Amino acid sequence: MSADAGGRAWRHPVPDPEFSGSGPAGRPRMLLLHGLGGHSAAWERFADRAGAACEVWNSELPWQALGDPLWPLRFDPRWVVTDLVNRTAADIVVAHSFSAGLVLEALAKGTIRPRAAVLVSPFYRSQAESFDWPAISHYLNNFHLVFAEALRLGEAARYSETHRDWLAKRLRDRVGPYGWTQWFDMYLRTPLLDLGGVTVPALVIGGDRDIAASAAGGAQLAAALPDALRVVLPDCGHFPMLQEPERLAAAVCDFLRARGLPGAARANHSLELEHT
Repeated sequence: MSADAGGRAWRHPVPDPEFSGSGPAGRPRMLLLHGLGGHSAAWERFADRAGAACEVWNSELPWQALGDPLWPLRFDPRWVVTDLVNRTAADIVVAHSFSAGLVLEALAKGTIRPRAAVLVSPFYRSQAESFDWPAISHYLNNFHLVFAEALRLGEAARYSETHRDWLAKRLRDRVGPYGWTQWFDMYLRTPLLDLGGVTVPALVIGGDRDIAASAAGGAQLAAALPDALRVVLPDCGHFPMLQEPERLAAAVCDFLRARGLPGAARANHSLELEHT
């Protein structure tokens, strides 16, 4: 158990690794973290294309799709990410969207120290004043459009647009106000992060057609980090691991090699959180 500044107790899980395969001994370990309403399977095509030199670890997080919408009452997402990175001794952390913001915050606070971080489609604003009522309205009322984009890229692509829109709203409702509030609270904290002391090399990568995490925010984030590379994937939206897994894998591997780390391989390890 841990307590936040307000004295509230949070349960933060200790990952219980379960091995379904074996990775190359002594290789760097890569941890993949999906976003809000996502799932571990979203990384499969990326992992398959990312090379053959890392152990790759994956996890179903409390904020997974079709999970418990009341997970924020049981877990502090900042502790979830910190525990996973530290307990797995991850050398490389690859995180998408909501999880990318949590990783960024942990890096700023020094609670995790991987050898490299890859922030995929991260949310960031450099100025607190840029959050206004229209911004809140936009992200609240258009939240389902992010799920609609993901559904166009997956197995649901065979459905009609009307049916996908219905499914997107059901996913939004499943995430619920508790999950949305956790995401927006993370976003609101980004201007307050002291990124000047982050020494971990970071790749900030996203699509130029991202309707959720703005390209301008990604550019601001890369500029604020002392050691960051900014890559924009053309004709790509909020889910590069689904839409452009080959280009995403190539960019990540190039970045890691430039920083003296090898690319990634799929080791078929999985992590499960202890929900207590």
